[in-house]
Amino acid sequence: MTLNIQQISPVLGAIATGADLASGITDETFEGLHQAWLEHDGVLVVRGQALSHEQHIEFSRRFGDLDHHVVTQFVPEKYPELYRVSNKPGEGGKYLGNPQAGNHWHTDNSYLDPPAKASLLYAAEVPPVGGDTLFASMYRAYETLSPALRKVLDRLEAEHHFENALSNFSTFKATDRQIDATPPVRHPMVTVHPDTGRKSLYVNPGFTTRIVGMNADESEAILRFLFSHATQPQFIYQHRWQAHDLVIWDNRCTMHYAVQNFYGVGTRDLYRTTVKGDAKAA
Repeated sequence: MTLNIQQISPVLGAIATGADLASGITDETFEGLHQAWLEHDGVLVVRGQALSHEQHIEFSRRFGDLDHHVVTQFVPEKYPELYRVSNKPGEGGKYLGNPQAGNHWHTDNSYLDPPAKASLLYAAEVPPVGGDTLFASMYRAYETLSPALRKVLDRLEAEHHFENALSNFSTFKATDRQIDATPPVRHPMVTVHPDTGRKSLYVNPGFTTRIVGMNADESEAILRFLFSHATQPQFIYQHRWQAHDLVIWDNRCTMHYAVQNFYGVGTRDLYRTTVKGDAKAA
């Protein structure tokens, strides 16, 4: 099979066909996928993959070491590297995964230090309509700010906190242990991608709580503007899932948002691995 890469959005994103990840791929094919991922601003759809949990994890490790999600309630037994995103009911009517995962703009694990490098989300089952995922280019968000504002943001840090998303976007309640394991962390508001050299805005509504060194009113006003700016339609790719899609995104230069419009329509059952960051975002 020959690897084929096709752009799927004028903003960000490409689709890859001709790679059978379950059978294993050569270093050359992986390099082709990795390069396409970088060249298309950090979103790559690898279509038509019939992956077991083991194969999903094995391929993900080619991007780096994998994180274990702090919310262990939705981690499949025997697979600590996976996090299940699902509205599929189990015994007693409890969901087998987190049905509300990603129901807001966010960057995976920005509440950790170092923050996540990449995420690989595999669609085991998808509804006939609904449940799309939106991706925003934080490269474009930064590059379209005025030079004066970019200069200011280049010098600032923001605080990120896991509990912020729970308080504002979820009915799920974390345990005291999970909250204690994820204290607030600080990251630069503008980061430089280690592979592309491009600058990216690194704040998100899900986990960014304040700008360090500013009072609450100043911080809220600037963050509100940046969140609105970064999620303009011209910066967004909307992914319509197909069963057996594997979508790989770069948390260093994107945000994403899972649209919660599929309840009563069908099952949405996905599994995510998260690649640890190599170093503090900088």
